[in-house]
Amino acid sequence: MTIPTGASHGASHHLLPVASPARTRAAVAQLLRPQRRLSITALVVMIAATAVGLLVQPLLGRIVDLAVDRESATPVAHAVTTTAALLAAVAVVQGATTGLGLSLVSRLGETTLARLRERFVEEALGLPLDRVEKAGAGDLTARVTADVSLIAEAVRNALPELVRSLLAIVLTLGALAVLDWRFLLAALVAVPVQVHTARWYVARAVPLYARQRVAGSAQQQQLLDTVSANSTVRAYRLERDHTRLVAERSSAVLRLTMRGVRLVLGFYSRLHIAEYLGLAAVLITGYWLVRQSAATIGTATAAALYFHSLFTPVNSALVLLDDAQSATASLARLVGVTDRTGQAPSAPAPSAPVAGVGVTIRGLSHAYRPGHPVLHDIELTIGQGERVALVGASGAGKTTLARLVAGIQPPTTGAVLVGGAPPAGLGSAVAGRAIALITQETHVFAGPLADDLRLAKPEATDEELRAALDRVDALGWAEALPDGLATVVGDAGHRLSGAQRQALALARLVLTDPPLVILDEATAEAGSAGARALEKAVARAVDGRTALIVAHRLSQAAAADRIVVMDRGRVVETGTHDTLRIAHGPYAALWKAWSDSREPAP
Repeated sequence: MTIPTGASHGASHHLLPVASPARTRAAVAQLLRPQRRLSITALVVMIAATAVGLLVQPLLGRIVDLAVDRESATPVAHAVTTTAALLAAVAVVQGATTGLGLSLVSRLGETTLARLRERFVEEALGLPLDRVEKAGAGDLTARVTADVSLIAEAVRNALPELVRSLLAIVLTLGALAVLDWRFLLAALVAVPVQVHTARWYVARAVPLYARQRVAGSAQQQQLLDTVSANSTVRAYRLERDHTRLVAERSSAVLRLTMRGVRLVLGFYSRLHIAEYLGLAAVLITGYWLVRQSAATIGTATAAALYFHSLFTPVNSALVLLDDAQSATASLARLVGVTDRTGQAPSAPAPSAPVAGVGVTIRGLSHAYRPGHPVLHDIELTIGQGERVALVGASGAGKTTLARLVAGIQPPTTGAVLVGGAPPAGLGSAVAGRAIALITQETHVFAGPLADDLRLAKPEATDEELRAALDRVDALGWAEALPDGLATVVGDAGHRLSGAQRQALALARLVLTDPPLVILDEATAEAGSAGARALEKAVARAVDGRTALIVAHRLSQAAAADRIVVMDRGRVVETGTHDTLRIAHGPYAALWKAWSDSREPAP
């Protein structure tokens, strides 16, 4: 049994990759490319909405000029009424175009987010299992939950507002230039402070939020380790150690969060200084131009209103910059999983074998850590259609050898060939059709039982599903469920026993119809009462296929064509059951111990 105290100490050293800023931008551009027409349409509509809204300040300035001009009351009243009507029309048009533009931007963001999710799921499912195991479930879980949620929130709320704010800033500065170029120069007094503030903030926020994401992943991994190993933690009296580890991870997250709060406070204080400087400069410029008769009071009023209207979009853009930096950090973590740039191009995957395959293992040695080998110089050949059982004490290396044959990870030295090709080089799609690995941990997906079975063969008919279940002696209990094959199983559904879950896995195996089957103690979860029935089901499922069976019960080994005995990572004996039983070697000792421990048959 592995004591989990240090399970997460080195987890952060093996986290999944994070994409660079350049690769993140390239990935976003690639996702947006199919939506080019929608992007252009959304941009044009948002520009039109913002431009219409900029008519408000000149119209208000016009009213000021009319109020100053007291020579004729009747024309002034008529002009004010006309101007007010234009203001109402501007409000209506701006509201309609803004609503349309925001809906288009939201549609663009949601479509892009959906494509990113699909790519992430596709690539995450294709990750090598050893890579996922080294990173820990916490890192991948944090990316698929917290990071995706943060990006989704930014796309739904921050993105439309950020687009509108940036357009308002650019067009408002252009409107100030139209009034008088000196108003624009006065407004630009605030820009150096704002640019310096933005650069100061971004330089600190990007690495800070990236560290927050990593710290959050480490915290989640530690919580998962502690909760999942609850019984072991209690058995070894490790509660204090794990509480300390959780506290350390949580304290790291808290420290980084408080640094972020202090960073935001400093950010806002600098923005207020910029607003004061800019507004003072515009007002002084307007006063001087009016005194010089270079502008009317209404024009100066419009310029002041223009600059004052910049407060909201500038502050919104810079505030949303905070959300954007956090979302960018999360986006880089997703792109780090989906991006294949820089990875060695994989060789063209051979076609999946349609008939049986043989397995050849040559000079195989393997170590999970350098200098600590768990397998030594394994030489083994499994013929086409042969059933070979791996037996040995716990820790002998049986599961490791099975994982290497399945292609979950490449061996440290030596070679594994399945049908003449390395299993890791077959490609996930091909390997899924050529090799099936069934362990004692079988997941039951939530939904109807028929849908669960069709994961192995989506086009399977109901008759094919029943035939697969019948082949592994599971049709009886499946049809006895409340709604038969339509019964909802998994979470919040009908609970299946351990033997039923394993039978379900075997039925999936029959539907997948791979030429090579690897069973890693696939009957270990079945109670003794159902063990014999499940072993018969296994025999039927693997009939006609090449099979490598990690035998939990030696009755499985006895039924195999050949038995391979392992001890401390080496093959120490091989032969048939009858040959090895009378050879008085390691297998004979195992068989005697197992036979003596069995209960008398009724």
